[in-house]
Amino acid sequence: MTTSAIQPVPQQSSLRDYVQQMLSTGIISGELAPGELLTVPTLAGKFGVSATPVREAMLGLARRGFVEPVRNKGFRVTSVSEEELTQIAQVRLWLEPPAMYELAATFPSENARELRALADEIVAGAAGGDLATYLQSDHAFHMALTRLLGNPHLAEVVADLRSRTRLVGLASMVKTQKLQDSAAEHVELLDLLAAGDREGARDLMAKHIHHTLGWWSGKPEDR
Repeated sequence: MTTSAIQPVPQQSSLRDYVQQMLSTGIISGELAPGELLTVPTLAGKFGVSATPVREAMLGLARRGFVEPVRNKGFRVTSVSEEELTQIAQVRLWLEPPAMYELAATFPSENARELRALADEIVAGAAGGDLATYLQSDHAFHMALTRLLGNPHLAEVVADLRSRTRLVGLASMVKTQKLQDSAAEHVELLDLLAAGDREGARDLMAKHIHHTLGWWSGKPEDR
């Protein structure tokens, strides 16, 4: 993970949660590559915190399957097979595009401003090469849309699937047109939902998820 990706620790957040969030962003985006060895003392120095919150953050990431302990050395970033990524994407395609189809029929206009602000943050993160902002705002945006359907079980499943999706090609897309194009899809999705375009919202969500197997995995797409 590049030093520039580490930001000042917010006072209102716990150190453990902050470190875990920053490291998970690095792992999801590919800044921290599969197989990379992470040590608690080194990370504590980079974040400017004591070893305790870093160790707790690493144990939390281990429980999520992002890292695995290496005896007397530290923690190694785990890999996700192409087969598993494909299976995760398939389940997301079964759930999220139909969910957007349903949401377009009942999209609440009173939520539009808040969602637009999140979409704008995603676009700004892409334009500025700020992957932490991009990924955190992206997660908040999609989960906010999913929760609007009023089904907490769907929201829980989608959140779990998204947390296990790796976007190892994302780091190489920093400040590229591809990243900006994918960011712009969030604004386009909001427009489709607000217009009640059920088919358009469904199809765009499917296209968006397919990026996990294309651009965001470092592979070309037919477009």
